[in-house]
Amino acid sequence: MSVWAQNNDWENPSLVNVGMEKPHVAFMLFDNQKDAIADDFSRSKDFKSLNGSWKFNYVDQYKDRPTDFLNPAFNDSGWANLTVPSNWELNGFGIPIYTNIAYPHPKTPPFIGPNNPVGTYRKSFTIPQNWDQKEVVLHFGSISGAAFVYLNGKKVGLSKASKTPSEFNVTKYLKKGENQLTVQVFRWHDGSYLEDQDFWRLSGIERDVYLYALPKLAIWDFFLKGDLDQKYTNGLFSAAIDLRKFTGNNVKKGSVSVLLLDKQGKTIYNNTQHFTVNSDSIQTLNFSTTVKNPLKWNAESPNLYDCVISLKDAEGKVLGITSSKLGFRKVEIKNARLLVNGMAISVHGVNRHEHDDVTGHTTTKELMLKDIRLMKELNINAVRLSHYPNDPLWYKLCDQYGLYLVDEANIETHGMGAEFQAWFDKSKHPAYLPEWAPAQVDRTVRMVERDKNHASIIIWSLGNECGNGPVFHDNYKWIKNRDNTRPVQFEQAGEDWNTDIVAPMYPSIGNMKKYAADTTKKRPYIMCEYSHAMGNSNGNFRTYFEIMRNSKNMQGGFIWDWVDQGIKTKDLNGKTFWAYGGDLGGFYWQNDENGVADGIISSDRTPDPGAYEVKQVYQTIIVTPKDMAKGLFQVKNIFDFTNLKDYNFKWELFKNGEKVNEGTFAVELAPHQTKDIQLNLPKYKTEAGTEFYLNIYATTKKESPMLAAGFEVARAQFYYAGDYFAKEAGTDQKLMVNQDNNKISFTSGKVKGEFDIKAGRFTAYGNGEQRFTNFLEPYFWRAPTDNDFGNDMPAKLGVWRSAHLNRQLKDVKVGVQNAQGLKIDVIWLLANINVPYQVSYLVQNDGAIKVTGSMDFSGTQLPELPRFGMRTTLSNAYSDLVYYGRGPHENYIDRNEGAFLGIYKDKVENQYYKGYIRPQESGNKTDVRWLTLTNSQGRGIKIEGAQPLGFSAINHSTEDLDPGLTKKQQHPTDLPPRNQVFLNIDLKQRGVGGDDSWGALPHREYRLLDQKYSYSYTISLVGG
Repeated sequence: MSVWAQNNDWENPSLVNVGMEKPHVAFMLFDNQKDAIADDFSRSKDFKSLNGSWKFNYVDQYKDRPTDFLNPAFNDSGWANLTVPSNWELNGFGIPIYTNIAYPHPKTPPFIGPNNPVGTYRKSFTIPQNWDQKEVVLHFGSISGAAFVYLNGKKVGLSKASKTPSEFNVTKYLKKGENQLTVQVFRWHDGSYLEDQDFWRLSGIERDVYLYALPKLAIWDFFLKGDLDQKYTNGLFSAAIDLRKFTGNNVKKGSVSVLLLDKQGKTIYNNTQHFTVNSDSIQTLNFSTTVKNPLKWNAESPNLYDCVISLKDAEGKVLGITSSKLGFRKVEIKNARLLVNGMAISVHGVNRHEHDDVTGHTTTKELMLKDIRLMKELNINAVRLSHYPNDPLWYKLCDQYGLYLVDEANIETHGMGAEFQAWFDKSKHPAYLPEWAPAQVDRTVRMVERDKNHASIIIWSLGNECGNGPVFHDNYKWIKNRDNTRPVQFEQAGEDWNTDIVAPMYPSIGNMKKYAADTTKKRPYIMCEYSHAMGNSNGNFRTYFEIMRNSKNMQGGFIWDWVDQGIKTKDLNGKTFWAYGGDLGGFYWQNDENGVADGIISSDRTPDPGAYEVKQVYQTIIVTPKDMAKGLFQVKNIFDFTNLKDYNFKWELFKNGEKVNEGTFAVELAPHQTKDIQLNLPKYKTEAGTEFYLNIYATTKKESPMLAAGFEVARAQFYYAGDYFAKEAGTDQKLMVNQDNNKISFTSGKVKGEFDIKAGRFTAYGNGEQRFTNFLEPYFWRAPTDNDFGNDMPAKLGVWRSAHLNRQLKDVKVGVQNAQGLKIDVIWLLANINVPYQVSYLVQNDGAIKVTGSMDFSGTQLPELPRFGMRTTLSNAYSDLVYYGRGPHENYIDRNEGAFLGIYKDKVENQYYKGYIRPQESGNKTDVRWLTLTNSQGRGIKIEGAQPLGFSAINHSTEDLDPGLTKKQQHPTDLPPRNQVFLNIDLKQRGVGGDDSWGALPHREYRLLDQKYSYSYTISLVGG
C-alpha cells in the first residue's frame, strides 16, 4: 500500500491519474479522404467541440468549494460565465503569480495546505444522434491543476499533468438528451511540484475541449516514420497502425489501407492489409516500403507528404479515415555531430514559452504564425519547447513551415533543487524517490506518444532543472526503445550516459573552449539555454559563435528566450502597460519581478534591439574580405540545405555615410561550401576627413510562405578606405577675442560667445538666431539594466552615481590665442570621490568649441566606470535627431554588429526603447562621428567627435530611469517622458552583457577598467 494512500487525492503522487485513457496521437476520424487531408476537426461528423461559455465558480480555499453539484437538481444559474479554453486568473478569478524557482505554495511535498484555490466548471451538451452505437471520448488538450471530472452525477476520473491531453471514455456515463459535465480543478496539487517552470502560474482548462466518437473497431494510434537510407537518398517508410476493439464490436474482419501522396496529390505508395480481429484489445498492423528519392524534410525546405490511413470492414464499409503529414528525414549523431539528412546542422535556436499577452497560456493560430514568421525573419531555425509539450497545432505549423524542435517533457522540480546549481537534499527530491517515479514516467510517455509523428521534432528532452535521479535514466531508456529515429537530450545529465547531446545552460566561455578543444568528446555540444535576454541584454553574442563555428562538435544553442511574458493591462489612469511578477495583485505573494520578461521580442511581439544582433550573428551567409583593394571576398554558405543561387546579392559603397556607388553580383554556392568572389569596386581618392564603407546584402529572390521576395536575410559592412578623424579644423573665419577682467568675449562671423572665468563656464553662445548655454558636464553613471542588477552593479559601482555632484572649481587657465584658436583649461575637483577632472575648451576660428574631458584616478581604490562621458539637458524643442554612427536601433559596445554605420534621421521621442518591461538604460548609439539636434526650424547644435563617440538623446533622465538599489516594481507608464532632451556624449559606456542575468559581468574587453580617460568633441551651431 502506498505511503500516500490515505492522503487527499490531490496530494498523492502515487495516484498519477484516474480513469484516463492511455496516450496516443491526437487525430480525428473522417468519412472521406479529402476532409481527412484537410485536417479540420469540425468537418468530422464524429467531432463535437465543447469550447465556449461554461458556468464557473471560484473559491480561494478548497474547503469552500461546492460539493453538491452531483445532485441533478443543482442550480448553477448564479455562477459566472467563463470562456473555455482560458486561464481563470486572467478573467478576474484569483491572482496570477510569476515565480521562477520558489514554489507559490508551501514546500512540503506532496502537501499543499489549506490555501488552495478551486475552480469548478459546468457545461451541458447533447450528443449527436448518429453516435448511439459508438464509443465517445472526452478530450481536454490541457488542464492546469488537478481536475476531477464528473458526468451526469458520476465521477469519471482525475487528471493532474498539464500540457498533454487528458482523455476519458465517457460512453457509459452518457444519456439521451442533455448531459451535464462538471470539472473541478484544484489549482495546486502534488503534480505542481513537477511543474515549477519559470513562467506565470496560471490555472484552468487552457486548451481545446471536445468529444469525439469512434466505431467499436477503430483506428486508435499510429506511428509513422519517414527515415532515409544510409546514403540519404531513398525514403524508408514504416507505419505501425494500432486498432482498438471496444466492447460490443461485431466486426470480425477488415482491412487497413495506407496511402502516401505528394503535394500534387500523386500517389507514391498504396498498400492494403486484411486482418482478422483477434482477442487483444489493441491489434497492430505494420506497413513498410522504400520510397525512391522522395523530397526531403528539413527546416529550410520542409517538404511534406500526406499519409492517409483508412479502416474498412470486410464488406468495404468505411469505419474511419484519418491523415497525418509525413516528412522524410534522418536525424542521427555521428562523429560527435548532430546530423539531419547527413548534414551537421547549425542550431540557431530560441527557447519559447507559450504566451499570449492577453490570454496567457491559451494561444491562437494567428499568434503561432506570427512567431514563426518573426523567427524566420530573425534567422532562427530551431525552438526548444520550454519546458513542456505545446499546443498540437504548433507542431503542425512547424512541420509545414520548417523549424527544428526540441520537445520537452513537462517536468521541472527546480524549487526542490537542480543539478550543477547548488546543494539539495536528494532524500526529499522527487527525482530520487521511487514513489514519484510513475508520475514522471507518465509525463514523458504522454509527450512521446502524442507527438511522435512530427518531422519538426528532431530531439526529445527529458525535462528541465529537475535533478537526474533513476527515473530519468529509465525514461531515457524507454524513449530510445520506443523511438529509434531521434536523439534524447537532458541538461541535468551533464555528461552522464542518459543524454545523447551535451546540453548545458549558460556555460562560461572557458567551459565552451575547453569542450571544443577536447578531441575525445563523442557528443555534440548544443546549449539548451544561453544569452539571457532579460531587458537590455544579448551583449557579446558574437563570442559564442566564434567558438562554435571553429569547432566541429559545437553546434549552437537556444537563447533564453523568445518573448517577454508580460500581461497586457492598464494602470489607474487608463494607460496600457505589461504586467510582470508582483503586479495584478501578486505583490505580497512569492514573485520574481520582471524575470518573466527575458525575450528577444517584447510582449506585443515587437523585436527588441538585441533581436537584430541575433539576426546578424545567426545569418547563414558569411562574407569576409580577403583583399579589399582588389575587391576579393570570401563567401561561406552556412545554410545546411540551400544553394546561394536562391538569393540576390548587391553591394553599396558609402562615403561619410552617403551612398556613392552600388552594384549587384551573383553567387552560386552549395551548402557548407566556401568560395572567393571578385567585385568590381570603384577606386576613390581619399581626402582628409573622408572614409568609405562597403555594405553587402543578400535578399530572397522569390516569395516563400514566410518571407517576401526581396527580404534581407544577410548583410555585412566593411571599412573600405580613408580616415574620417584625420582632419584639421580649417576656416576662413577670423576669431576675435576680448578679455575683460573675469569675462572672455569672442566673435567669429555671426557666432558670439562669452566665458565666465570665475565660474569656469560659458554664459553665452549663439549666432543671432539662437542661444546655447547648456554645455555638457562630466557624468559617469547609467540607469542599471537587469544584468547590472544581477551582477550587483548598483551597489558595487554606486560611488559613480553621485561622483559628478559637488564639483569644486580649482583653476581656470586661459591660453594665448594661436592659429587653432583660444584654449581655456578648467580644472575641477570631483569632491565626492576626490579626483580632479579637467575640461579643456578650444574656441576655434569658426566659432565652434572643441571640448576635451580628461580624468585620471590612478592609484585610487575606485571601481570600474559605468561610463565616461558628459551630459546636458536641452529643451524638447530640439526634437529632430540626425547622426552618423551605428543604427538605427540602440546599440552598445558589445552589441553593435547588427547596427551598421550610416546616417540616420529620427525623432528624439523614438530613441528610448519602450519595449523594456522595466525602465532601464536605453537609447545608446556607438561609433558615432557626428550628430545634430535641431528644432522645427532646423536650428540647433552639432556635436562631432575627434574619435568615435557614444551618445544618447532621450526624453528620460538617468535619475528617472534609476530606481536605486532595488527595482521597485517600476513600469514605463510610471515614468512619462519629460518635456526635455537628456543628452549624453560619451567616450564609452560599458557593455550590457548577457551571459546570464544573475552575476555575469560584461566580457572584460567591454568594461571600463582603465583609470585614465580622455576624449574630445566639437560643438557648433547649425541653422541661422
